Amino acid sequence: MPIVTLGQVTDGGARKRSAYDEIGDPVTLRRLLDATLLLESNLQLGDLLSHIVEEALSLANARYGALGVLDAAGTEVVEFYVSGLLPDDEALLLAGPLPTGRGVLGVLIEEPRPIRIKAIGDHPSSVGFPPGHPPMASFLGTPIKVRDQVYGNIYLTDKIGADEFTADDEIVIEALALAAGIAVENTRLNRRAGEVAVYEERDRLARDLHDGVIQRLFAIGLSLQGMTSAQSGRAVAQSIGAVVDDIDETIRQVRATIFELGAEGRGRGIRAGVLAVVDELRQMIGFPVPVEFAGPVDTTVTDEVAEQLLSTLREALSNVARHAQATRADVRLHVSGRNCRLEVRDNGTGMVDGPAPGGGNGLVNMQSRAESLGGSFEVLQPETGGTTLIWQVPIASQVPPTHGQGGT
Repeated sequence: MPIVTLGQVTDGGARKRSAYDEIGDPVTLRRLLDATLLLESNLQLGDLLSHIVEEALSLANARYGALGVLDAAGTEVVEFYVSGLLPDDEALLLAGPLPTGRGVLGVLIEEPRPIRIKAIGDHPSSVGFPPGHPPMASFLGTPIKVRDQVYGNIYLTDKIGADEFTADDEIVIEALALAAGIAVENTRLNRRAGEVAVYEERDRLARDLHDGVIQRLFAIGLSLQGMTSAQSGRAVAQSIGAVVDDIDETIRQVRATIFELGAEGRGRGIRAGVLAVVDELRQMIGFPVPVEFAGPVDTTVTDEVAEQLLSTLREALSNVARHAQATRADVRLHVSGRNCRLEVRDNGTGMVDGPAPGGGNGLVNMQSRAESLGGSFEVLQPETGGTTLIWQVPIASQVPPTHGQGGT
């Protein structure tokens, strides 16, 4: 499968100049290359984004760091990864509304290019910090681009040992952002290649299952036809016993193939992604969240739908943890025909007066993700209490293609 590398993109056969070319200090360059190699490791996307923040923190000698992933429109932060905060400060920050891209963070969204500020509070776009947020002064930010589209932004604050970040820091973090964009793209390509391999293997097993079962059933049918001309009761009984043995063997083959199909799918696809998100947020929620799957979820949910679905699930469960005061919650993912339906239910306090005006950022994000895929989003409050979120989108086809998949 194709892997994108630094310096691979060209204009008219000539290599494009990158931020790497501006780094003159061999020690800094070596540290940056080591960080790049780490990002090229086989990491899950969430782990990769956390590593990007940690490497940026180390390379620029910053006290605090964060990475904000933007929505499909590139106008608002929908995921936020932080590093450098004390455990209590991090818990307090994550317990409240996450940054969505206002103030100084919004400047980087509106004008996606590196920015350095000596004092955040002195910038005309500064809107201050929320309650409990640690004080921060100097700032360095740069966008992460994937295929020339802004994927998110790296934010660093409080240069250690100096009043502000330097031009060299900006160059280094810009180079890291370049590597990060390539790593994100490669992670997506690897996931797609793995899914294609699973589909192809399942197709092979399905063909083997089909051919073997059809041949055996045809032979069993001929045996049963032959019994009609048998004269001896003992002969008929013996023939029936042989047919029963053939049926038992056919059932064993079917079971073995079904088990193999299931084993090939474990750890990959949307099913594994949903379970990973639930496991990731379990400690934050405070209790186990059961998950129910129905229908061919792993073979019908496309990459595009999976990405939006997992972001929606993460946001919904985060809301349960922060606001619902619930003691139970569950997740249901059902695929039926050409419809994918995600439900997140809890027994919490619900929304007494309904959603806040405009639906709140979280609800707006979930609805926007559904509508971007031609789907819908509902917030229900059953008479029994709690809240039920229903997010459903159409699926292009019942069985995804096994060849020629392209794009992201």
